[in-house]
Amino acid sequence: MSGEMVHVGFGNVLAMNRVIAIASPNSAPTKRTIQEVRNKGMLVDMTNGRRTKAVIFIDSGHIVLAALAPETITGRLQISRGNAVLRPELDDDVIKF
Repeated sequence: MSGEMVHVGFGNVLAMNRVIAIASPNSAPTKRTIQEVRNKGMLVDMTNGRRTKAVIFIDSGHIVLAALAPETITGRLQISRGNAVLRPELDDDVIKF
C-alpha cells in the first residue's frame, strides 16, 4: 500500500491515501465529533499547541487536527502530484475550474 505523504505542519506528515475528508473546525457538529473521538482516544493532535484550522477524517475512524488550513493541505497535495492547485478563476463573469 503506497501512499503520498503530505506535510501538515511542524514536521508532521500524513498519508493522504487514508484521508476521507478535510473540514474546517468551526461548526458545532464538527466540534461534537472531535470531542467524541477525543473521549474514545482516537484523536491525533498535530497542531503543536496552535489553533486548529483543519480537521482531517481518516478511514480508520481517527481524526487528525492540523494547524494548517484545509486549502493549504489540499494545495500541498496538488503540488506533490504535479497538478495545478484547484482554485476557481474569474474571467468575464464565468467561473472556470
